[in-house]
Amino acid sequence: MAELKFEIIETIAVLSESPKGWTKELNFISWNGRDPKYDIRDWAPDKEKMGKGVTLSEEELSSLKEALTNKS
Repeated sequence: MAELKFEIIETIAVLSESPKGWTKELNFISWNGRDPKYDIRDWAPDKEKMGKGVTLSEEELSSLKEALTNKS
């Protein structure tokens, strides 16, 4: 399996923290040298391990924000 390379450009928000110290975060991340995207996933305290997550483009993040804002 190829090594996954990432660079956290900006941590936008820490959404929650588990009793074991893992945090669910919204970050702006570059994966494997590509243009950065928004990313929501769990991270170990040392950022060496991560859980499965979802990566969103600017347009997808805007659509999500609009959907949450308009939720009744």
